[in-house]
Amino acid sequence: MRQPSLTTRRVAAATVGLVVAAGAAACGPKDSDAKASGGDAAPHRGGTLTVLNANPQSDFDPARLYTSGGGNVPSLVFRTLTTRNRANGAAGAKVVPDLATDTGRPSKDATVWTYTLKKGLKFEDGTPITSADIKYGIERSFAPELSGGAPYLRDWLTGAADYQGPYKDKKGLSAIGTPDARTLVFHLNKPEGEFPYLATQTQFAPVPKAKDDGTKYEEHPVSSGPYKVVSNQNDGERIILARNPHWSAATDTQRKAYPDRIDVRSGLDSSVINQRLSASQGADAASVTTDTNLGPAELARVTGDKNLASRVGTGHFGYTDYIAFNPKVKPFDNPKVREAIAYAVDRSSVVNAAGGSALAEPATTFLPDQKSFGHTPYDPFPAGTSGDPAKAKALLARAGYKNGLTVTLTHSNSKDFETSPEIATAIQDALKKAGITVRLQGLESNDYSDTTQSVKSEPGFFLAHWGADWPSGGPFLAPIFDGRQIVKDGANFNSAQLNDPSVNDEIDAINKLTDLKAAAARWGALDKKIGEQALTVPLFHPVYKRLYGKDIRNVVISDWTGVLDISQVAVK
Repeated sequence: MRQPSLTTRRVAAATVGLVVAAGAAACGPKDSDAKASGGDAAPHRGGTLTVLNANPQSDFDPARLYTSGGGNVPSLVFRTLTTRNRANGAAGAKVVPDLATDTGRPSKDATVWTYTLKKGLKFEDGTPITSADIKYGIERSFAPELSGGAPYLRDWLTGAADYQGPYKDKKGLSAIGTPDARTLVFHLNKPEGEFPYLATQTQFAPVPKAKDDGTKYEEHPVSSGPYKVVSNQNDGERIILARNPHWSAATDTQRKAYPDRIDVRSGLDSSVINQRLSASQGADAASVTTDTNLGPAELARVTGDKNLASRVGTGHFGYTDYIAFNPKVKPFDNPKVREAIAYAVDRSSVVNAAGGSALAEPATTFLPDQKSFGHTPYDPFPAGTSGDPAKAKALLARAGYKNGLTVTLTHSNSKDFETSPEIATAIQDALKKAGITVRLQGLESNDYSDTTQSVKSEPGFFLAHWGADWPSGGPFLAPIFDGRQIVKDGANFNSAQLNDPSVNDEIDAINKLTDLKAAAARWGALDKKIGEQALTVPLFHPVYKRLYGKDIRNVVISDWTGVLDISQVAVK
């Protein structure tokens, strides 16, 4: 589960935001379209690719990374049982085998998953990769000193809730069987049809026990991918990767590994990054960014320049910005009040506040507009793009507020445009037309998160956002609407504190499905059912625009990460 932010991809939570960090997906050129992908020459091996990022690739340890954060840099070093399909758009939202021969073989009730490793897999030192290495890699992710990764394994694996990792518990996890060097068997607490998605997480990367030096492992992790770490300076501020001579393309159909060397430079100002990519001089001509978006002013300048416009990758990541309600706070306990606000919202003005239609698309569904999530078009409170103040006033009158009412909207003071004062002001202006006076309460970033994610302090009306750990409705709807995921003494994301047995039961029923297409349809139907309760008001889905250097070839941007996939990039 995760609530992304614009600058980090700990994919659950926060700073300048996932709108910049998690990325942009889907409208990149096809692999065969060399001209569209940055030039008239076909991609070839060789050269140095430079990655210019704002956020350091810190904690470069597969146990500590949250998914393949940092714009896919980790996936160049850490292979996992399964991975995302490295293709443009919707095709890139599919899970495919990586170290394993398939995406997993489930038991009839999806509580046991079996994987077989491919033959010929090797670490960077030439030693074979075995099932024991993957089991150990998972086990060490439970160590408190290596925290930071996704929480699912602790919840899903049988008997894993109190496990403290191999440094304290030498017995290991009995939920993971390794009957031979190429076989892994996972025993789960409950049916999980989406286990193949989970197996893409970096916690499933193999780690040789003999080379594990705890918290120092991130300085030189042992590679299973096409590149190895040559140096890691200042905890990810600069990471240099070179070819892993023992990686074999015969066992890895997903990573192209065209460049000989990759130089990841982080901690840069976003405006500097875009200036360098725009000028595209020297080494910057063979550079990309995986976490820095073009802002409205920059985009306007780039759009007016034909050469620059041809070097913009565009796309979408599974992400929704929305209004959240706490129905335990008056007057939001009254469904008619929530519905009135849904009708009153002017999404066109919200989109403009978010940078315009080039950077945001209006949303009426909580699930993003992608098939893999199970997106089902619906609008339970149809008011057009500009809102329906008259309908909102009528609902307020029925709710007992014929003379209007005054409410407080909590937002962040951060420049993060998702929860910014500009978005809040757009909502304030629209609701005023419906007779709703909105007082704005701006909080600094940390206070905002602490306040809105605590059951004890959660306001009744605030701005929120959510992004999925993988392209499915499960990690989107369950953390926000499953009553069993309400956290009373920690970070709570079920802001409506909804605990509807019928919703909980449907989530369980969908989780049993191993047919992911059938599951997607059920997620879409559940989204519609929940949406009719006006527990949230979806506002927009971000669109991402990122520059890349003039010598970059083979641009691939998927609907899974939304980030230009550097495992596919070639340099001139």
